[in-house]
Amino acid sequence: MAIDPNEPELTDRERQVLEAVVRSYVASAEPAGSRTLSRDFELGVSPATVRNTMSDLEAKGYLFHPHTSAGRVPTDQAYRFFVDRLIGTPELSDSERRRVRRAVAADPTSAVERLIQQAARALSVLSMELGVAVAPSLHEAVLEKLDFLQVSSDKVLLIATVHSGLVRTVYVDLPGGVPQDTLVTLAAILNERLAGLTLTEIRETLGDRLRDTGVDDGPAGDLLNIFMQSSSELFSPERRDGSGVHLGRTSLLASQPEFTTRESLTGLIELTERTDLLAGALERRNHSGGLHITIGGENTAEELNDFTLVTAEYRVGGMQGVIGVIGPTRMPYEKVIAIVDYTSRMVTNILTN
Repeated sequence: MAIDPNEPELTDRERQVLEAVVRSYVASAEPAGSRTLSRDFELGVSPATVRNTMSDLEAKGYLFHPHTSAGRVPTDQAYRFFVDRLIGTPELSDSERRRVRRAVAADPTSAVERLIQQAARALSVLSMELGVAVAPSLHEAVLEKLDFLQVSSDKVLLIATVHSGLVRTVYVDLPGGVPQDTLVTLAAILNERLAGLTLTEIRETLGDRLRDTGVDDGPAGDLLNIFMQSSSELFSPERRDGSGVHLGRTSLLASQPEFTTRESLTGLIELTERTDLLAGALERRNHSGGLHITIGGENTAEELNDFTLVTAEYRVGGMQGVIGVIGPTRMPYEKVIAIVDYTSRMVTNILTN
């Protein structure tokens, strides 16, 4: 989201002071005062001038007074200006890149979901925020094979394996016992008619493709009907239950000053349990080939209004997923942006190769 073109342009001095306030607050989590800024940043003006400039920035909506503090804190608008106008294109150092590679590519032969889970955990450790990753969107995923796994006398697990080893599963209840050879026979029929098609093609043409299978009666016919009834869930490209969301270590984010109160920590824990909400928020993001950064109130979900999301796409075959970081709006944006960008590109390279 870009700066609103109708917002007043800042003078060079206002830009300098705003950047100093943001950097000071990100580093210390303490409201920035004029004397502190004059001491720690080469602004070339007196504390009184800094104080007057901060007042002007507050009037324009970039800073605010927390409680009775004499210092100021950046608003969402200030962080947005900082990200869009002041930091340029952050880059990781060679040593930081090596650290990312060691953390993410510990086992580059892992299945897709295992690899992105590793990446989410690595992002947490490297950024000290909450790493998050979403399994690839399966709109154009190609079905490789279907399997039936009997887990009890009256329950079967339907397993759909798609391109690059991703797996979708659905448990179904059986009206009666189904012999193992019936499961094998029906799986062979379904694979012959459906393997090699995208999930979208299967959903749109399933009825036509499963006509005249020759298994309309008996246990095989019952199982085929159950399969048809369960197909919308098995071949759905979205996981609205949040099962495709992988989170890093919440404890690293919880150690930050924003979560020192019982109420704020409880809110964070509840957010990490709302994987359905996180899945919806992340899957709707438009990356257009680059990073997507939403700050505070820019997030559509009210539960995320105190957070910043920095995300990027990664690709596997013709599919794409989302990987990134969730943290408080007081975030070291340059470091996080560089880490998310590099990690997403590295995950894409590993999956491609």
